[in-house]
Amino acid sequence: MSKLNSVTLENAIKGVLAPETKRRFLETVELQISLKNYDPSKDKRFSGTVKLSYEARPKLKICVLGDQVHVDEAKKLGVDALGYEDLEKFNKDQKLVKKLAKKYDAFLASGSIIRQIPKLLGPGLNKAGKFPALIDANTPLPTRINELRSTVKFQLKKVTCMNVAVGNIKMKPDQLEANIRMAVNYLVSLLKKHWQNIKSLYVKSTMGKSYRIY
Repeated sequence: MSKLNSVTLENAIKGVLAPETKRRFLETVELQISLKNYDPSKDKRFSGTVKLSYEARPKLKICVLGDQVHVDEAKKLGVDALGYEDLEKFNKDQKLVKKLAKKYDAFLASGSIIRQIPKLLGPGLNKAGKFPALIDANTPLPTRINELRSTVKFQLKKVTCMNVAVGNIKMKPDQLEANIRMAVNYLVSLLKKHWQNIKSLYVKSTMGKSYRIY
């Protein structure tokens, strides 16, 4: 059961979507989480991903590591892509792989390529936490890209605070609300004591002020 107050959430969304200063870039809306009664050194660290109802990060920089079909399709969609021969040129050079990992937020790979990644690139993408997601045969590439841009990852590391992108300021209020509720409910499901582990929740745009929603 959600403990988010509808009026508080509605007012926070109004504030976030009407920033005092208009920026020249599309501001991301973040959910800022602070946990309590959680000791990352003793309690089990959790990790999980959830696909939100609406595309949260349209500006997410994606690179497709693909077979010829996926490379051609990605280029038609205006998405960067590297084929098998391009990946061979990296020659497992970890400096180059690190640079590649830094350049993009996420990677997608064809089935035939994903198996070859350790051989072609070594462990670099994995170390950066950016090992590619699979483009499966039954899902069209545009759908897979949309899924990636709609997916958020919750991962508890050494601190009890985290931020995740749940939308952007061009979204409609009901879309942003749906994404926030879905993200919060999923996070709560990952926690040992559920809502009792939530100290506070805030939403804010990249450059805007933060609004407490719990």
